[in-house]
Parts: sequence; structure tokens; C-alpha cells
Amino acid sequence: MTSSSASEAAPRRNRGYSGTHEKMIETAVRLVSEKGIDSLSIAGLARAMGVNRTTIYYHFESREALLVEVRRWSSEQLTKAFSLAAPQQERIDYLTRFVLENPELIKLWIEDLVSGSDIHQSYPLWDELVAGIKSLAQGSSSAEPVDAEVFCINLLLGAIIGPRVFHNSIRPDQDVATIVERFRREWQRLLRQESLLDE
Repeated sequence: MTSSSASEAAPRRNRGYSGTHEKMIETAVRLVSEKGIDSLSIAGLARAMGVNRTTIYYHFESREALLVEVRRWSSEQLTKAFSLAAPQQERIDYLTRFVLENPELIKLWIEDLVSGSDIHQSYPLWDELVAGIKSLAQGSSSAEPVDAEVFCINLLLGAIIGPRVFHNSIRPDQDVATIVERFRREWQRLLRQESLLDE
């Protein structure tokens, strides 16, 4: 094999590696969602994917390393809800639906959030969220200044814990679509009241 053909083969292998790696994470996420975090194992992931454990160990040295990637994936999904790229209504709906449909992942995320580790590990876009609230608050007609950091943590916790508590303890009879709609209306009312509605 010539050096040019070797360099052409390497990117193909890397793309395959990345695709397999992501598929393993997505399968692990599905297993956690279906059976809970305690049921996740290297052997269980291998069975679910129809591969041997050696293949899984090639990507993840341990169950803990796999859990790190499941947490990262969950954080990325939650981060999408606060990205300014989508309309606010769409972001609120996405977050509420994700929280309701993935309770085991949310438990994992909350565990990380309250563990005392740096918020940037649990929520990588923390600085951007705080800066965005500060920016919106500067244009606010409110007499009192907004404490952006406290507001953001209240926003995150309300958006992530609120739908689960509501569904589990207050209105278990309501379907996901109804709860999503109710949370959207209330979040928009609150943000409008604080002059933080970005629409």
C-alpha cells in the first residue's frame, strides 16, 4: 500500500469509528431510558448492539467511561433547548418533551448538577445562558435588576424538574402534549412579565 492510499483509507476508518461510537452512546441512552441507569453495563450494551464486549471496550474502557458519554449526550440535548437558533416556543416545547420522555436521563443530569462539580460540566453553555439573560435584562423595563445567575439556575431547575414533578405528582392523567402546551404558556407568561421574551 502506498502512503497516499494509506492516508485515503484512514479517514474512512475514522468516520466509521465515530459513527459506531455515536451509535453505542445512543444505544446506551436508550437502555438507560428504558431500564434505568443501574441496568447499564458493557455486556448489556454489547447484547443490545449485537457485538462482542471487546468491541465496546475498544470505544469505552469501562462502564464509568460510557456513563460519562451518556451524561455528555444528555447535556447536549438540554443545551439545545437554550440555543437561540430556534424560536423560543420551539425551545420550551423541546425541553419539556425531552424531560418528560427521558426521566432516567434527567435523574442522571440532576445528580451531576447537585454533586458540587463545576456547572460547565453539567451544562456546557452556562456562560452563554447567563450572558443572554443579562443582555435581555438590559432592555427590560423592570425597576429591579435581574440577578442573571440566580435567574438562570431557577430557569434551568424549573424547566428540568418542573415537568416531571407536575406529571408524576400533580397531573399524571395528562398526556405529554397537554403538559408541553401548559408549560409553554406559563413559561412565556413569566418571561413576558420579566420582559425577557425574545420573540
